Amino acid sequence: MTTRAETTARATRVRDVPVPAGFVMRDHVSGIGAHLAGPANVIMQLSWPGVGHGVMNSRVESGSAMKRPFKRGRTTFTYLAVALLGGDDDRTAFRKEVNRQHAQVYSRPGEKVAYKAMDPRLQTWVAACLYYGTVDMIEKMHGPLPDAEADALYAHCARFGTTLQMPADAWPADRAAFAAYWEESLAEVDIDPDVAEYLMQLTTLQNFPRPFRLLAPFLVFVTTGFLPPVFREAMGLSWSKRQQRRFDRMMRAFGALERRLPAVLRVFPFNLWLADMRVRRRFHRPLV
Repeated sequence: MTTRAETTARATRVRDVPVPAGFVMRDHVSGIGAHLAGPANVIMQLSWPGVGHGVMNSRVESGSAMKRPFKRGRTTFTYLAVALLGGDDDRTAFRKEVNRQHAQVYSRPGEKVAYKAMDPRLQTWVAACLYYGTVDMIEKMHGPLPDAEADALYAHCARFGTTLQMPADAWPADRAAFAAYWEESLAEVDIDPDVAEYLMQLTTLQNFPRPFRLLAPFLVFVTTGFLPPVFREAMGLSWSKRQQRRFDRMMRAFGALERRLPAVLRVFPFNLWLADMRVRRRFHRPLV
């Protein structure tokens, strides 16, 4: 039986970081940008050994990017859609389903890296990478945001972590605190050869049917362009000034294209996967 004190504590517990009134996250969601920057963000997330080995050695085969890439893609986009655009009920339902999967992901005796997918510290790093990538993508495609809007975006992006196990108070207090956290966290970037090979298999689309692999050279170029130098070096990827200029021109072109699209297309496919998740909830179908 729940006591009154427990009920009060539950009611007053803050799950998410407060977001300034009037901020519209949908205005900053980019389907084009997510597809372009996504593979680089995966590399960034998996650059911490606990995350890299946890994903690479996961026993949850139904969510394996190597064995079921289309399902994994759907789950990833749905998680992002729920975190960015979903309501409290959406995030609660999705968290419950992801917890079931994450509870099965932990290191076994004899593995060279200890990990646990439910570890809030690792999830904070994943959320930090997603936030960093979101801002980086916006700036490369559209230029910097005004300070007030950037602050609101930062607060909202805490949901990348709080949609999972990260407590709200683990999110750095503001953008300056985040910058300090990010610099400290880069010291833990360590991609060993096994993880690097796994990540390159994903980046070159070795997990997809053969026709998709024709896109691999383009994807490697864009992915390398989105990676900050420390991650490029950890992956052994080269990059020149000429490539940087070409990449910058390409991102500005994609940004110009996106600004001309109607809102429903700018947000696609996040709106699709959020709607799909809500239909799945309604008919009691698996969410992940």
